[in-house]
Amino acid sequence: MTIEEAQKTVDEWIKTIGVRYFNELTNMAMLTEEVGEVARIIARRYGEQSEKESDKDKDLGDEMADVLFVLICLANQTGISLTEALQKNLDKKTKRDATRHFENEKLK
Repeated sequence: MTIEEAQKTVDEWIKTIGVRYFNELTNMAMLTEEVGEVARIIARRYGEQSEKESDKDKDLGDEMADVLFVLICLANQTGISLTEALQKNLDKKTKRDATRHFENEKLK
């Protein structure tokens, strides 16, 4: 599925199953909540915090998909093509960081 297809699929899901989009502020709060759930799993599974028994069955991929879903909702609501935005962002990073990372001693 392309990013454009994902945006169309989410839009169709919202309109047929979700009834309507939550407002942008609600979706921003939801995005923050979902990112927090991803952070919790990563901190406990890959970081220094111990993983609680109740967290061991959490699906990191599913939580990341929740983040992506809400991000796509926000893009759809604000008229942003994530395909175009990502390409523009990658072009910016490519120009800005053409040699930066190769010159970073910490990465060698």
